[in-house]
Amino acid sequence: MNMQAIMKQAQAMQKDMLKSKNEIDSMEFVGESSLVKVTVKGTKEVIKVEINKASELSKDELEILEDMILVATNNALKQVDDITEKKLGKYTNSMPGLF
Repeated sequence: MNMQAIMKQAQAMQKDMLKSKNEIDSMEFVGESSLVKVTVKGTKEVIKVEINKASELSKDELEILEDMILVATNNALKQVDDITEKKLGKYTNSMPGLF
């Protein structure tokens, strides 16, 4: 391959990577536990936290609720990482540290 062909291939790969990243950024991911639902953008920005309507919560119940929010949020963020790896892994395997 000549240098011009390599550059053309690199530009095409960069265009494909940006398209995939933009698709991921526009997606929404939902992490859930039994009492909480957290919605996160593909950019890993939490955009909504929903707590199921329940009776008044005690201090202990609030601590448990906080843990549930943490679990749900981490679940949603892991989904972002998983889909990013699925869509962009073919590019990043040859270029570690890119994302």
